[in-house]
Amino acid sequence: MFTGIVETTGSVSAIRAGSDSAHMTFLALGVLEDAKVGASIAVNGVCLTVTEFDHESFSADLMNETLMRSAMGDLSIGDLVNIERAMPLTGRMGGHIVQGHVDAVAVVRSIEPSEDWTIISFDLSPEIARYVVEKGSITVSGVSLTVVAVTEPTAKHQWFSVSLIPTTMKDTTLGKLEVGSQVNLEVDAIAKYVERILAFAPPKETS
Repeated sequence: MFTGIVETTGSVSAIRAGSDSAHMTFLALGVLEDAKVGASIAVNGVCLTVTEFDHESFSADLMNETLMRSAMGDLSIGDLVNIERAMPLTGRMGGHIVQGHVDAVAVVRSIEPSEDWTIISFDLSPEIARYVVEKGSITVSGVSLTVVAVTEPTAKHQWFSVSLIPTTMKDTTLGKLEVGSQVNLEVDAIAKYVERILAFAPPKETS
């Protein structure tokens, strides 16, 4: 489990593509002192399993499901990525519960910079729009953020926006986004569990 609090930005140092998979290596200085094979590390919000590592980089295998569900397949050598190790049981929940399971890929629709913050809006696919609520939590490329605005359910085109402080813009890849950039989205897992439970609830008896 993760919290969406990015520890550092790394970069893609190698990619070996297979027919329906990929093997990627990421430069991730400063966060590998407790690494081990089999450990979980989130890269741009995607939970990956460490297959090998040294003091400055680690590698992971990405299966077809991951490549289809996320924007990881669009990465190139040298691209910056957000890195977060799994949260230890003694750690603080600085963000919110993040599983590292991407629900959808979204596209940046607008960026509005100001002196103290930057508002970024993202297109929202109809499949996950029902899980996004104003003041709720959402993970954008591994960063835990608060939704500041979201379209009404009846809107023809669904989108949401977040407000980023300078630290987030500087210390994560979100500061490098442009209109049209793709990001990984993970909605609040609790909302999905509640929906699933209600789907199995027995129908109410009517008198």
